[in-house]
Amino acid sequence: MKAWAKSFYLSAAWENTRAAYLMSQDYICERCGEPAKVAHHKRYITRANINDANITLNWDNLEALCQDCHNKEHHKRAPKLRYGFDADGRIVPPIQKNN
Repeated sequence: MKAWAKSFYLSAAWENTRAAYLMSQDYICERCGEPAKVAHHKRYITRANINDANITLNWDNLEALCQDCHNKEHHKRAPKLRYGFDADGRIVPPIQKNN
């Protein structure tokens, strides 16, 4: 958790919103159907919008996710760091994209 967001994520308003939203989704991940424990903000919270309840507490901006889907969401732009194998069984290093 980012230091500037800590007070929001520890607030009663967020805890109540999070709990009510997850309960409304029966604690089921909206992407894969596994048990959900994360109320994810579709539009990410930033320093500029953290005090905007239409973003932070609005159910239209929330999505119930399991930990795996939440991790995939936040790391989908991260470079793949896994090695692979070519057709002859030789190790192939991960491809590094230049941005």
